[in-house]
Amino acid sequence: MSKRIADAAEAQPASLKAGERPVSETSPDEVGEFEDEYEDEFESEDEIFEAGVDGRPDEEREADEQRDAMDIDKQTFIPGRTKLAPGETLAPDPSTYEMLHTISTPWPCLSFDIVHDTLGDDRKTFPATIYAIAGTQADANRPRENELMVLKLSGLSRMEREGETDSDGDSDEDEESPSDPILESKTIPLGSITNRIRVHQNPPQSRDYSKPSQTIAATMLENSQVLIHDVSAHLASFDVPGTVLSPSTSNPISTLRMHKSEGYALDWSPLQPLGKLLTGDNDGLIYVTTRTEGGGWVTDSRPFVGHSSSVEELQWSPNERNVFASASSDGSVKVWDVRSKSRKPAVDVKISKTDINVMSWSKQTFHLLATGADDGQWAVWDLRHWKPNASSGSSSPQSKPSPVASFGFHTQPITSIEWHPTDDSVIAVSSADNTITLWDLAVELDDEENRDAGVIDVPPQLLFVHYMESVKEIHWQTQMPGTVMATGSNGFGVFKTISV
Repeated sequence: MSKRIADAAEAQPASLKAGERPVSETSPDEVGEFEDEYEDEFESEDEIFEAGVDGRPDEEREADEQRDAMDIDKQTFIPGRTKLAPGETLAPDPSTYEMLHTISTPWPCLSFDIVHDTLGDDRKTFPATIYAIAGTQADANRPRENELMVLKLSGLSRMEREGETDSDGDSDEDEESPSDPILESKTIPLGSITNRIRVHQNPPQSRDYSKPSQTIAATMLENSQVLIHDVSAHLASFDVPGTVLSPSTSNPISTLRMHKSEGYALDWSPLQPLGKLLTGDNDGLIYVTTRTEGGGWVTDSRPFVGHSSSVEELQWSPNERNVFASASSDGSVKVWDVRSKSRKPAVDVKISKTDINVMSWSKQTFHLLATGADDGQWAVWDLRHWKPNASSGSSSPQSKPSPVASFGFHTQPITSIEWHPTDDSVIAVSSADNTITLWDLAVELDDEENRDAGVIDVPPQLLFVHYMESVKEIHWQTQMPGTVMATGSNGFGVFKTISV
């Protein structure tokens, strides 16, 4: 949770930048140790007054006053509601995080995806490790420096807390002390900015977790091409010191050129082991590309047509292999069946007057769909209440249905949204207002309870606010409960809160 902190005195340590791991200037052994005020004896009453009005040395008294001033100045920062005064900066509240790290890369990344690894599920020990892929956004004058990055983040340590004990009452002396995270990377030249990148691995029901799975990455580039790479060898090389990758491993296994304009919508089917890919562009066209038994890639010659503006997001149904949804800057969400000969949507609903930027289909409760819009609104919809089109040739969307939940907390466009992988009431949302918020839809408070808590203008479902500059995309690490990874203008952030 971000705090705003006023500069109290020249001796006060500089506030941390939001998202940085707080580092104490004193060692753990020094924290909490103070000079005994009775250790020095004063020979006269004059010496007592010289030491301070309360009989303590000036340094100790001033330090206490400074700490008191800092405690008074700390306030929770609420986006769009809290204003920073001159001399105030944002800093994370360490007591609200179980883990907090930032990792820099040579160029910022607009998009990334987390790779399912063989280290086990439900991991709660530290230091932690995450594997991911990302695509860079190099300077416009240096497009050839753009790369696909295969990443290994290790040494992700737990937040150190003074005096914390484990469940047996013993201190955590056996745990590895906090250290800086380690970023290892393997790169593949791309030559163009990555708009969206997604990983495909064998679906969970057909995956052998004891063996490395083939990992395929689809990268949607600014030049309108879609590149598909097999990054399995790159991932494996992290754990085999001295591995030298052949230059051929950087070659795409397929290059798709059916789009005539760039796009941002990309999704792999979770129910197709070989690989089935959705891509959408700024012309409103949606294509399906399927991997054949022989390893080739075939794109349907006829696109799915229906949006009057750019396709911003695509999501396969988590439980029906032939169904997907699309969201567009025309303000509508459409549901499609790939078996349809007409290539028209089966369901067409207008839900916003502004662009629908992002969308997430719940993997726990299959009839729930979350959307985020350009006006800062995000909402959850019950697809059972969306009526099918009267005819497959209908081009008029339905009037806006009522959402299950809707929030206008964010003040800028929603940039990413994702359901918690195992809890169908928890959602992570990021916004161009430089914040990531975590929500629990199961929480309910009435107005009186809100007033008593002093947060009448804050939705009770809001669990947490994390500050991150120009945050673009967020994902849950599904094997590490409650862990969120995000990308922004200053690199990657990884955090886990004590509230989720």
